Amino acid sequence: ISILTSLNNQENPPATAAEGEGAAGGLYRYIKGDLFTSEIFKVEIQNLPKYIGFNDLKKFLNKHGVNPHKIKLFSKQMFAFVTFKNQEERDKAMKAVHGMQWKSKVLSVRLAKPKADPILKKRKQEEEAEGGQPGAKRAAGSQEGEEEEEGPLNIQIANAVTPLWNVPYEEQLKRKEKEVEGVLQKLTREIGNNNKAMLPWLFLQKEKYNKLCCPLEAIRPSPVQTEYRNKCEFVIGVGADGEDKTVGFRLGKYKGGSCAVVSPAETSHVSSEAKRVVQGFQQFIRTTPYAVYSPETYEGHWRQLTVRTSRIKQTMAIVFFNPQKLQEEEIEELKRNLRQYFTEGEGQESAITSLYFVRMGQRTSAGTEDLPCEHVTGEEWIHEELLGLKFRISPHSFFQTNTPAAEVLYSAVGEWAQLDQDSTVLDVCCGTGTIGISLAKRVKKVIGIELCQEAVEDAKANAEANGLTNVEFHCGKAEDVFPTVLNAVVSPNVTAIVDPPRAGLHSKVILAIRRAEHLKRLIYVACNAKAAMNNFTDLCRAVSNRVRGAPFRPVRAMAVDLFPQTMHCETILLFERVDYSSETQTTET
Repeated sequence: ISILTSLNNQENPPATAAEGEGAAGGLYRYIKGDLFTSEIFKVEIQNLPKYIGFNDLKKFLNKHGVNPHKIKLFSKQMFAFVTFKNQEERDKAMKAVHGMQWKSKVLSVRLAKPKADPILKKRKQEEEAEGGQPGAKRAAGSQEGEEEEEGPLNIQIANAVTPLWNVPYEEQLKRKEKEVEGVLQKLTREIGNNNKAMLPWLFLQKEKYNKLCCPLEAIRPSPVQTEYRNKCEFVIGVGADGEDKTVGFRLGKYKGGSCAVVSPAETSHVSSEAKRVVQGFQQFIRTTPYAVYSPETYEGHWRQLTVRTSRIKQTMAIVFFNPQKLQEEEIEELKRNLRQYFTEGEGQESAITSLYFVRMGQRTSAGTEDLPCEHVTGEEWIHEELLGLKFRISPHSFFQTNTPAAEVLYSAVGEWAQLDQDSTVLDVCCGTGTIGISLAKRVKKVIGIELCQEAVEDAKANAEANGLTNVEFHCGKAEDVFPTVLNAVVSPNVTAIVDPPRAGLHSKVILAIRRAEHLKRLIYVACNAKAAMNNFTDLCRAVSNRVRGAPFRPVRAMAVDLFPQTMHCETILLFERVDYSSETQTTET
């Protein structure tokens, strides 16, 4: 059966908002034509092999030229939902995968319906549960006893954004160390499963280090446990207390059916400077005629406030606003009013030194990182000092959110890197250049790679401000830039330091690292070690047709707490290349 016949036989999702409204009471309203959501380009892959995992499916699809946006695997039922960024990618995937054989299973692909809007779905269920009476369930929810059950709003928001707020700090550290120990236990198993030649070494390591592949050093605590965040993103919406135009954090996730916003006034991780900006900004928007943006109806304007602060008392505020169909003159007047309020009016107390305005309309692509920032008033950057060095920070640039703890983290990286004046450091996903610049005076050369153009410009300025001439930065995707940069490095003493986003490094980067055998040492800084497991495993797996170059193995690991009051922490792993001249390794193909 041709794939086109198969496509024609499928039940199509509602293609327009009007269809969605009629089909299911508005549950699919969010897929209307001018919005981006990958749910529009969604397929169901059926008859998958047993015992495959998320990474297995992702690799299988990538191998056959398919680039999924999101994957939701139901391994027990042997099917998966896969979404794509556009129709071309979806149709290409359907043609490539439909009828393909994988581990003796013949796969079938069909179009899938988008998910229903979670808020509207929850509301519909509540109304049905109460015999179709709108709002009946919500009214019932306010019955006596619920307040005691859920607790005051300040406790609810503390539980949502700082779930360990009432746990003693020493206990928090123990829990985080335990989490990292679990990651190392899994990595130990993965190495054993994917590189049989390492089993003798692995056996000895497990004997030495309590069944782990390498020693886990004691977690390093954050020097500050409260008011530590130098960057916070606040949503704007209807308050959980019923107050309109509230700036703060959501009590729950939108996909969980919650839009209620609570002020950050009593949260422990937000700085007093940021709270002051929130309060001043909230007062301002309540004086304007513009409504908050609604994720249900896509109407309204005020969307988000991002606040960045530094230890030298500089504060940046970035206002996200949906212009809808406002005239340019109205937007310019709003910006003038913002400027006047924060420089001459009551907002002066917020002590903002840099103010930006971002037009955040309906998404027409998968990302919003490239939205242009319009400078409204003050300096273009804020500045920070870290390990005795000066750094400038732009609105979109990455900078670790806990500066004192970042100093602990980068000091540990410097200790572990074993650098000298002949060393070349490759700083991958370098942000504003903090790690490479902090190590530059110890080494011959630092080469940084970063996707964000703003951050690269910051990094270059930061190198110059600190009097460094042995540092260079390249802008682009790590998977595109890294192989070329790595091949051009002729130094015999090369160390790579990678500090990627939550999802980890692209597999192309890992494969390039494996191929470059003059690269002997790698330090991996992971903000989510579980998500980076695939990277760790690929660094250590046996040589094959896909993975060339001697494997690495982990020799040290440690957690550093950058996020007190939460379960998150940074994990550092030091990997060293296996030396074939001193060990016998077998090749698997």
